[in-house]
Amino acid sequence: MNADTVPDQSSIEAFEAIVARFDSQMYVVTARHGDERAGCLVGFATQGSIEPKRFVVCISKTNATAQVVAATGVLVVHPLRRSQLHLAKLFGEETGEEVDKFARCGWRPGPDATPVLDGCDWFAGRIIERLDLGDHVGHLIEIVSASEASQPSPGGLGFQDVQDLDAGHEA
Repeated sequence: MNADTVPDQSSIEAFEAIVARFDSQMYVVTARHGDERAGCLVGFATQGSIEPKRFVVCISKTNATAQVVAATGVLVVHPLRRSQLHLAKLFGEETGEEVDKFARCGWRPGPDATPVLDGCDWFAGRIIERLDLGDHVGHLIEIVSASEASQPSPGGLGFQDVQDLDAGHEA
């Protein structure tokens, strides 16, 4: 198969059916540039390296958070627990163009004054590379700080738990 090969419709449908069954961890990613804060629900993210510690976060180009992320050098990543569905709804169904999400949840300034959500595990990273991935931009971050919630609850919030949310923006 060469790089110019276009998949047929049945292959596209099969791919979509396969990935729809994945239960990927869901995250809220926050960013800050100047006085502007932003955050969004993210399902495309993964550890990218063991040593050095690196993580890849993909942000939709249509998401209001994308502009703030493009202008900043630090991201804070919050892996959500099942008990934090309310944060998934807030950061996944609302858009920062219409709502101040941070007025609707507890948070404090973290690394580079980037919002850290109350009660969440989190890690922060310095953006070391950006990659155009199609309708998303991948941000490779090098971990600079991390903290576990004081009373973490078991069970991560997965894609299957949030697939019925009404996205604030198209993908």
